[in-house]
Amino acid sequence: MESLEQQRIEFANRKFLATPLAGLVVWLIIGISGIVLPVKATVWVLFIGTGSIVYLGIFISKFTSENFLDKKKSKNTFDSLFLFTVGQSVLVYSIAIPFFMIDYSSLPMTIGILTGTMWLPFSWIIKHWVGIFHSIFRTIIILFLWYILPEYRFVSIPFAIVVIYIVTIIILQNRKNQQKLEIL
Repeated sequence: MESLEQQRIEFANRKFLATPLAGLVVWLIIGISGIVLPVKATVWVLFIGTGSIVYLGIFISKFTSENFLDKKKSKNTFDSLFLFTVGQSVLVYSIAIPFFMIDYSSLPMTIGILTGTMWLPFSWIIKHWVGIFHSIFRTIIILFLWYILPEYRFVSIPFAIVVIYIVTIIILQNRKNQQKLEIL
């Protein structure tokens, strides 16, 4: 069995593209639905879409060579920790749903912020600032948009999250490229 630090290094050396790509796709669909569908339909798209990010990430992982379901991969404690952060994101719906029932327009804000909290422990695991950037910037921009564009909450917030995902993916790619250069 590898030491915890060795497992952490192994985990940190991964690409981490599948899950952010899945989040990007889902929030893009939510934003588009906010433009073309009635709010009631967009609410369903938001609930179903954000609840499906993990499954879409599993599917995308087959194409990014991450393959989350590869049974040949050795067990890694940080995979389990990451799954706990995903579970944490699912549990936050218990906060978002009651607010949604009082004010339906709170949904993009609450789900957008609360599901973004999983990026903080991710940053700690990989010893890189990208998750801190993602969580904090996501929270600030969502709150800002929620207050200044109340009639466009189901459009502006999802598209802002998409932009944050794009920046995050670029940072992750640059991080991976930097690691390759350091090895050479």
